[in-house]
Amino acid sequence: MKITLNKEFYNQVLFIICVVIPFFNNYELSFVVWSLATFVTLRKNYYKPFVKYLAGFLLIFMLSIIVGFFYEHEVYFVIRDITYMLKPILGLIIGYQLFSDKIEKPFRFLVYAGVAIASYHLLLVGYGIVIEGARNVRDIRFHAGYFNDFEVYIFVILLFWKQFDLGFTHKQRIIFLTILGLSSFFYLARTNFIQFVILVMAVKGLLILTKRSLIVIVSSLVFIGISYALIYSYNPKRNGKGIDEFLYKIKVAPIEAFSTRVNKDNWKEFNDNYRSYENIRTVEQLTLNKTYIFGEGVGAQVDLKKEIYLGDMLLRKISILHNGYMTVFLKTGIVGVIIYLYTIFFFFKRDEKKIPSNLMLTNINYLFVGTGVFLIFSNWVFMGFYNLVDTKSLFIGFLFAYKNRLLKNNV
Repeated sequence: MKITLNKEFYNQVLFIICVVIPFFNNYELSFVVWSLATFVTLRKNYYKPFVKYLAGFLLIFMLSIIVGFFYEHEVYFVIRDITYMLKPILGLIIGYQLFSDKIEKPFRFLVYAGVAIASYHLLLVGYGIVIEGARNVRDIRFHAGYFNDFEVYIFVILLFWKQFDLGFTHKQRIIFLTILGLSSFFYLARTNFIQFVILVMAVKGLLILTKRSLIVIVSSLVFIGISYALIYSYNPKRNGKGIDEFLYKIKVAPIEAFSTRVNKDNWKEFNDNYRSYENIRTVEQLTLNKTYIFGEGVGAQVDLKKEIYLGDMLLRKISILHNGYMTVFLKTGIVGVIIYLYTIFFFFKRDEKKIPSNLMLTNINYLFVGTGVFLIFSNWVFMGFYNLVDTKSLFIGFLFAYKNRLLKNNV
């Protein structure tokens, strides 16, 4: 029997590889694989709105390079920053280029990649719990991973399977939803729970402001407020057992990344508000150096004024922060942050008057709006597209290509 492997099959395999590779937490390997994938799939033509969107990240990259010429940063950190600043550019291009007009059901293409990474994650969860004896939130996340936005996108798409024309059988949907649901839960990441709620509301059209959506949004905010009040009154412990540790992280969430003063010599205060401390030191450094307009370029580092453990390394200076806005601010200043905000609010652009009505196109636009809302939060605590293990840029690039096909075919 002769088996024919077409281009779409190779694209699927390459896409899955690009989604899975960052999960090994080896950025050098991820960068090499993503760079190769970019060059072997180059196209001659690109969708104009995609080019406009990509231009924002290209401008930030070029600005960081130009500004870097005026400083004498260490060569190692300059080269490393160049690869970091290229990450969202590569991800968007790969996702766009691996889309093929011959793919019959494009969202199935994405689901297989999501199930692949979720299956691998569950293996790591099992290894952490069974082999390593992980029994709390901190240890499970240490062994299995801290977050995965891509899986949450796919989980939501599967929940609304009719709207995205997946074509899976009932049994397949249940299996895939179980795998993705369990995997997404075991990241125990607050931002992923927020992402899930935002995307569900987006796909249901509740982020397009109407009387109905305002009622739902206000009701949701009231529910969240009451839930937080209950958690706060419960007073979960920092190193509590079971779910207590996770509830403690929810309790400190409103101030963790928004504090304007942090005592670095108070261990508890410093630990609970470390993300804020990074932001404070970045603003202080650029203000003191009077570099807040254009930043300090590739290779720039923030001096934390004390050595701290980040992962398994003891560091005093860092070049990449938890906050995506502040990372861009460090490299390119206020000018770069303004450009970066453009890449977020780009998703809110309304273009219904210029395109024919089509359910799939509407759903893609809903996903774009949900992405814009989520990126506002994601960039504040998890760096958005600039996170080194993030893969949602692949998903967004793919969506741009699919939208282009729908428009070309005049839907």
